Amino acid sequence: MATTQYQRIIFGLKIRQFRQERGWNFEELSRQTGISVSYLNEIEKGKKYPQPENQRRLAKALGVTPAFLTSSELTKQYAPLGDLLKSNFLNELPLDLFGIEVQQVVEIIARAPDRVNAFISALLEIARNYSLRDENFFFAALRAYQELRSNYFEEIEGAADMFVQKYNLPENGGVPSSLLASLLREQFGYQIDERGLEKYPELHSLRSVFNPHKRRLLLNSRLNERQRAFQLAKELGFNVLNLKERPLASNFLRVNSFEETLNNYKAAYFAVAILVNRHAFVRDIGNFFAQEKWDGAALLDMMAKYQASPEVLFQRFNVLTHDFHLDKVFFLRFIHDLDRNMFDIDKELHLNRRHQPHASGLNEHYCRRWLSVTLLRDLQQQQAQGGGERFLSGVQRAAFLDTGEEYLCIAVAKPGYPTKGRNVSVTIGVLLDDHAKQTIRFWDDPAISRATVNVTCERCALADCAERAAPPVTVQKREERKRMQELLKKLTDK
Repeated sequence: MATTQYQRIIFGLKIRQFRQERGWNFEELSRQTGISVSYLNEIEKGKKYPQPENQRRLAKALGVTPAFLTSSELTKQYAPLGDLLKSNFLNELPLDLFGIEVQQVVEIIARAPDRVNAFISALLEIARNYSLRDENFFFAALRAYQELRSNYFEEIEGAADMFVQKYNLPENGGVPSSLLASLLREQFGYQIDERGLEKYPELHSLRSVFNPHKRRLLLNSRLNERQRAFQLAKELGFNVLNLKERPLASNFLRVNSFEETLNNYKAAYFAVAILVNRHAFVRDIGNFFAQEKWDGAALLDMMAKYQASPEVLFQRFNVLTHDFHLDKVFFLRFIHDLDRNMFDIDKELHLNRRHQPHASGLNEHYCRRWLSVTLLRDLQQQQAQGGGERFLSGVQRAAFLDTGEEYLCIAVAKPGYPTKGRNVSVTIGVLLDDHAKQTIRFWDDPAISRATVNVTCERCALADCAERAAPPVTVQKREERKRMQELLKKLTDK
């Protein structure tokens, strides 16, 4: 019967531990067992699993029973590593995308088992206590993969270009959902039910559900033209790119694997690429950046031209790295829960470096001076007055208090239709270095508001901040510790 990777790794760890306890190198263990050094090395790395006769030789030489060697039981020294392997966490991480094998990770851990296993135990304990789920790791790994590729995938761009040419899709904006639906039906045998989710009120927050057995796509009837076009274009992406492992609903209710997460992103990337043609968009962005004055209406006009949601348009800003060499960029999507009046970041991406504006998992209050939050508050106010169903755009030069780095931030806020009770804003920020200032001509427009900002109120030492939503408790604790350390130094110095 074939052995699993887990069995091979556990067996190899035991051989390694007992060999080292006896102070033997590979040559000595080879002399004691008659097994070649190269094969022993492969066994310890978890790449080979010996036949029963060699299992007995190893057990006899190392003073243990063959049953123990082949069992899943680990000694106390390696028990935390066993827990990690049993959790399937290492196997689910997309290590292969980064050229890493599970055995390599285990080998690194095994070199210093006491310290590393203490670290692993702490990670597993934190995961249990804070209910960290697999999808947190999957989405974090996906972000890392996007960042390593500068969020630009030439192979998908090429596939999208070929598809647009083959089926004569509009290249200058406005790809109709009816055309995309026809292609799904005629080329890929889809049945599309435009009102398929109406009878299931529990699924009102989903935009679509796909039945792979009947090749039937159920759509939410409340979708607008932009949203319907994106969902249909994404389905085309799954088929054109031949992505088999995929989610069957538009929202992730449960993430089953990293492959599923990655494929979902690739299909969405393809959708954006055929809805917002790369070549036309580069020309439009070039003209937009060439203006001496900020023009928010021009940004909204681009959205209208391509019939794109803010998320789709801002995803297409990935051309900044490839065509404008602007690689110090971040992207954030904020959700404003209107019932709780709370702001949260549910999507973020950082290119070239970890930029100052980023998500916090500590339930803290994001800086109310951020353009993203300001637009959402403006939208909420308009809605309270009976309006606010249109998009709001804005621009800001945001200088971070702790680092002094300044970003040019461009944002759009919108109602979270069809999901009620929340609004959404998307923001792209470009670090204002010399190249950015030469590329974006309107960066110094006097009409652009400027603000000193921070990440969260709890971590901000800015005095007399009228927008503060919470006291700077983290700063206060840090100052208190500093005073204690200074006093202790005085008391303990000669």
